Amino acid sequence: MDFEDLVTALEPPPNRVGKSDGLHEHHLYEGAVMLAYAMHLLRTQGARDVRIHPDGEHGKQFDFASWLLRREFTKISSLGTTSYGGVYRNAAGQTITVNPKSGLGDVVAEVGDHIISAECKGGIINTRHSGQLSRLYRGLCETVGLLMATPSQGRQIAVVPLTDGTLRLAERLAPRCALAGIEIALVGSRGEVLEVKAREAAEQAAGRNDA
Repeated sequence: MDFEDLVTALEPPPNRVGKSDGLHEHHLYEGAVMLAYAMHLLRTQGARDVRIHPDGEHGKQFDFASWLLRREFTKISSLGTTSYGGVYRNAAGQTITVNPKSGLGDVVAEVGDHIISAECKGGIINTRHSGQLSRLYRGLCETVGLLMATPSQGRQIAVVPLTDGTLRLAERLAPRCALAGIEIALVGSRGEVLEVKAREAAEQAAGRNDA
């Protein structure tokens, strides 16, 4: 993956000036995380049709329609009352359905004979602000909790932005999450997806303890 337009750079509010790497805060909004993971499923997991379910706030933060158009996904039908809700298709016949409806899973796709359901959170990926770092950590915990509270129909994935902090937390959570049938994926600033495997996390943790 190499998307240059997932991150939104904004000037920080007064209480967060000087608390980010660089002059601007780099927001990887939840809608951007959803789209990046949807593209990951299409490009690497064999999915043909992916459904994402943003809410109104996600639509205000991130321009779904323009982003998909830049990826050569054309809107072929509308869905709901928003300007961006609808079915988008590319020349290869892959579709992304943007359905602004809650309670259906943030990103859902059928791959082979099973369903992949992902819960996503966003965040500021270059922050050193304690409150925003806490939001990133809480986001991962919340996605795991939502998946635990949802009956599993297949693979369940918790998806949050990739930072040093979320990677450390994901490595600690992965073995226990695996026991509950939950996987963790981290999305980088250009759409790259790192899947944190339980075995790898356990081995890395053991290596750090031995050191």
